[in-house]
Formats: sequence, structure tokens, C-alpha cells
Amino acid sequence: MLLGESVPSPLQRGAAVPEFSLPALDGRHPVSLAEQRGRVVLVNFWATWCGPCEQEMPAMERLYEQLGGEDFELLAVSVDDSAPEVAAFRDRLALRFPILLDPGAEVARRYQTTGYPESILVDRDGRMVERYVGPREWDAPAYVDRIRRLLSGADAPL
Repeated sequence: MLLGESVPSPLQRGAAVPEFSLPALDGRHPVSLAEQRGRVVLVNFWATWCGPCEQEMPAMERLYEQLGGEDFELLAVSVDDSAPEVAAFRDRLALRFPILLDPGAEVARRYQTTGYPESILVDRDGRMVERYVGPREWDAPAYVDRIRRLLSGADAPL
């Protein structure tokens, strides 16, 4: 960042998260965060070249299988430059959750990511609940319970 440039306010718990619209890897219409309003959303920033990202993907798939549906969405935002590489990665790991493409990492920067993987849990009103830096076992009871509490309208810090 150069001197004189405005510095965005830190994205904090309870703050509205930046809106975005990104193309989906599967070629369907772009997916926007605004159209997810009313749902709990886990936004995961990742890359195919990131070993820890690959490590957490199977647990993310299990989480999506368990909770994905009308009230919960998982949006995996790839910062890779090559859609074919992302597609090969998806196919190799048999991932079924939505993968969005952010090749210039513009959305990742707006979310103030510091590395990959990094995930933002967003409540039904589009506010940040939590930021998770580094890989997670997303299907572990603590994370599943946290998301279920958000879905039910009751939540406590994790």
C-alpha cells in the first residue's frame, strides 16, 4: 500500500462483509453474496497450489454433505489463474460444493485475507461471525455445532 492511499477499516466480527459476484467454475451464472442473504454462508478462500487448502477440502465436502441446503451454503473462492487447473483439482477430490473464480484475488483482498486457506463465516444478515485463518477439520463437531447454532438463531463464540 502506498502512502496516501486509503486503508480500509478492518473486517471485524459483526461487520457487514463486502458484497461480491463471481463466476462459478461450473459455468452457471455468477454467484453473488447478496443472493445468499437469509442463509448462513462459509466463504473459503483457497488455491490449488496450497497444500493446507487441499488438506481441508475433504472435511469441507463432508460439512457440505451434512449441512448444505436451503439454509447453509459453502462458497469456495479460488484465487487461481487457471480455471482448468481448478476443475481438475475439483474432479480429483470429487468436490460438489460451489467453487467460484477470483483469479485476480480482488475479492480475497477486499476480505483482507492474509493467506490461504482463510474462511469467513457469515450470518443470515451478511455479517461476519468469525474469521478462520489456516486449515480446519470443518466436519468436526465444534464447527458443525457452531453452524447449527447460527442456523437456529442462537450462537456463542467458538
